[in-house]
Amino acid sequence: MAPVPPAELAPFLEALLLMAEEPIDLATLSEASGTAEPQVLAALEELAAFYDETGRGFQLRHVGGGWRYYTRAAQHERIAAWVRAGGQNRLSQAAMETLAVIAYLQPVARSRVSAVRGVNVDGVVRTLLSRGLVDERGSDAQTGAGLLVTTDYFLSRLGLSALSDLPDIAPLLPDAAALEAELTSLAAPAGSDASSQATNEAAPRDRPDDGGRDEVPQEGSHTNG
Repeated sequence: MAPVPPAELAPFLEALLLMAEEPIDLATLSEASGTAEPQVLAALEELAAFYDETGRGFQLRHVGGGWRYYTRAAQHERIAAWVRAGGQNRLSQAAMETLAVIAYLQPVARSRVSAVRGVNVDGVVRTLLSRGLVDERGSDAQTGAGLLVTTDYFLSRLGLSALSDLPDIAPLLPDAAALEAELTSLAAPAGSDASSQATNEAAPRDRPDDGGRDEVPQEGSHTNG
């Protein structure tokens, strides 16, 4: 890959970081831009300082070994109040399906949710995180991937007191039969007949995900922005 021209390095880093779901380390940014790490670090620090000096509503921070955008702390209360007051559009069908999978399989890794739905769910999960409906708690012992769970706010929105009060999934989704079969297969012991049959009935659907493109990320949530 040809190196990014010096004059275009900062815009390139901005664009790349806006697409990131996790913090991106310096070595990866250096490789992606074809630019030496010291020059990349200098550009990142200049961007971070520029956002701070101009009072932007977001900031560029080095967290968890990498760089990522976050909303500025001064705006958190206003954003949270707006989200909880219904300031955003209602959840899309894709978001509803993803939320159902998380609710019934939690704690669950994002990759497993994607496998159940048959599509990439990064955008939708970002939406659910920003609305306070799900959270990341703990990590998978084998892969280290973050685990998704629903929140108390999710229960309150449904008028439930506990997860055990969740209704059957079938009435909630238009194609719930296949999804419920998939959930059943994942919960069944490996090699069981029920698992094999359910898996055959619930082939992944090949369609694009439509959630989360217009969300405002909260600090601690993933950004694609």
